[in-house]
Amino acid sequence: MLEVLRKIVQEVSTAPDLDSVLDLIVRRIQRAMRTQVCSVYLYDDDAERYSLMATQGLNPDAVGRVSLSSSEGIVSMVGQRAEPINLEDASVHPRYTYLKDTGEEQFHAFLGVPIIHHRDVLGVLVVQQKEVRRFDESEEAFLVTLSAQLAGVIAHAEATGLIRPQGEGETESERRFEGIAGSPGVAIGQVVVIVPPADLSVVPDKVATDIDHEIESFEAALALVRKDIKVVGRSLSKRLRAEEQALFDVYLRMLDDNALAGEVIEQIRGGQWAQGALRMVVMEHVQQFSMMDDPYLRERATDIKDLGRRVLAYMQESGPAEIEFPEDTILVADEITPAMLGEVPSDKLLGLVSVHGSGNSHAAILARSMGIPTIMGALDLPYTRLDGRKVIIDGYSGRVYIDPSDDLRSAYMDILRGEQEMAAELATLKDMPAETRDGFRMPLWVNTGLVADVARALERGAEGIGLYRTEIPFMIRDFFPSEQEQLQTYRRQLEAFHPRPVTMRTLDIGGDKALPYFPIQEENPFLGWRGIRVTLDHPEIFLVQVRAMLRAGEGLGNLRIMLPMVTSVHEVDEACRQIDRAVSELRDEGYAIEQPQVGVMVEVPAAVYQVRRFARRVDFISVGSNDLTQYLLAVDRNNPRVAGLYVSYHPAVLRALEYIAREAHKESVPVSICGEMASEPGGALLLMAMGYDVLSMNATNLPKIKSAIRGVTKIEADELLQQVMGMDDADEIHHLLRRRLRELGLSQLTRPVIPD
Repeated sequence: MLEVLRKIVQEVSTAPDLDSVLDLIVRRIQRAMRTQVCSVYLYDDDAERYSLMATQGLNPDAVGRVSLSSSEGIVSMVGQRAEPINLEDASVHPRYTYLKDTGEEQFHAFLGVPIIHHRDVLGVLVVQQKEVRRFDESEEAFLVTLSAQLAGVIAHAEATGLIRPQGEGETESERRFEGIAGSPGVAIGQVVVIVPPADLSVVPDKVATDIDHEIESFEAALALVRKDIKVVGRSLSKRLRAEEQALFDVYLRMLDDNALAGEVIEQIRGGQWAQGALRMVVMEHVQQFSMMDDPYLRERATDIKDLGRRVLAYMQESGPAEIEFPEDTILVADEITPAMLGEVPSDKLLGLVSVHGSGNSHAAILARSMGIPTIMGALDLPYTRLDGRKVIIDGYSGRVYIDPSDDLRSAYMDILRGEQEMAAELATLKDMPAETRDGFRMPLWVNTGLVADVARALERGAEGIGLYRTEIPFMIRDFFPSEQEQLQTYRRQLEAFHPRPVTMRTLDIGGDKALPYFPIQEENPFLGWRGIRVTLDHPEIFLVQVRAMLRAGEGLGNLRIMLPMVTSVHEVDEACRQIDRAVSELRDEGYAIEQPQVGVMVEVPAAVYQVRRFARRVDFISVGSNDLTQYLLAVDRNNPRVAGLYVSYHPAVLRALEYIAREAHKESVPVSICGEMASEPGGALLLMAMGYDVLSMNATNLPKIKSAIRGVTKIEADELLQQVMGMDDADEIHHLLRRRLRELGLSQLTRPVIPD
């Protein structure tokens, strides 16, 4: 049965449309189970009916014409109960409903299983036989397994429009698709779909008749691609800093003789024609990277595939197609790459949508640094049919609207106008303190990762850096940066913010962050070798980074070092010893090094209950609320299937945050927070009331938070916290915060609710 199941799943994945899928399913199941009938009924929410959509064994003319109400027949009972029903003689069951057009009166044995996707019953899968008997456990298990596979196919087909609801008023307009928010913001514009310039997968094998000519052809195409990438890099140079432009250097290094190019030439010398050699090498690398568990390394498969297609396009003498970009371009592709990003004139690019990919991709990193609203992982988006269509992308919620209605477009235009007006109004607060109406001062810092973030932070009046993500300079290289290279990067951050404090987190890799030259392959990377665990196991990496930080801070006095993902006092003690060692060594070498402030991040539940122990050993505590929320709720917010369960205002999260602040203050140690919750006006007021000494956030949201704090009294914030801590439901808490902000005259800081 397992082999049969595998073959059915493989066939289903290549079927062109839903009708073909359903027809294939019923035929294959009927044959595999040696039963007389297999049928699929799909549920129509609008009509509240189960319709026969495919059958093998019943009257084929009944397909699409026969249906049952949601309270009629055994099929609907399967849907109501959301569990299998196995009957030896369905005809004697009190819920049995005879459908004369189907010809099913001759069948007795009945097994129906629900087709469920994300808790919603999409339909029912049924097998029937003439004899009176119960289907055995293995048959039932087989059908349940098939229904689970079918659920994903049907859900995808409904989302992409391959099937339509049978109710009236069917329209292509205002279809909504869900993805992952990659870069915040709203964009309204016209889709330009970028498709691969060539298809490597269809290139056949051929014996090279002239090896020298094949090598010459390949190298000529390679030179043209190198030229294209350099042009793209230059076109973005005004919008990117050197650190970000390094992504294109990574592309160029992939084409070096010691990398892909060398392997292709080796295959050609072995007798394979150039295009076939390119396909063999590229697809092998793509397969290797695609199979890796680490999200960042999987993204490298996208880069390699993109390079291979570009080289193939020139070898096929087609070259990159000329594309005309409208003034309001929304770039859409199966996988957005940095090179694609650079092909669009910067003044015309309003937004990005990538069907595949995650927030770890090079494209997402660049989009955030450039302030372009972006959605990643929109898996159900029928992107090949969208070229030229009008869309709205909501980079806050991760939603894409196709051919939006006038009402929806008007609502989002109001958001855009409101954001522009508010940005102008908030800009006037730059030099004003974040101080409540009754005189309570709340320091606001920023989270940064790229040099470009610093300028934005200073423009918005940031008072310090609460989190500098040092791993980003590591991620855009093909090897560990040297101490001198790190020193130069860190010095720019420290000098730009001097004399304001700059908190540098030591290398935090593992989980959803990895280095291409330092792969970490684990079954569960979020619970594996990451953060401080990696750097303490590799003191040579840790010491080089700490030395670079200390030297970068020489003469400035604004460096703070922060340790990520700590779970024990042993880790804190060992890291502090290493930092002390680096200070001592540098002083011996003649550098005027000050002892930096050292702090720890509270990101895992184990650290929550050791805050006082940590506080006795360090100078400050900082809460990484994003990871802490994920660990407390066991939710990966980058996973579209469960991202909806990631809620910052979950009562368990709020209680943990309040406990951390209280425990840190018992040791008279300041506590800050860096995470999405601090970037939300309601969340910032709660954190201020909890007693957090510093709020650190992305620079974009800092003016909003300052406005929220200046618009309330500390007493009002304390009363709000007291009310929230007595509540049990995250959604109710969220609604309360929105309502209170409106009551306090801060409605401009809450985004309008867009109707579903």
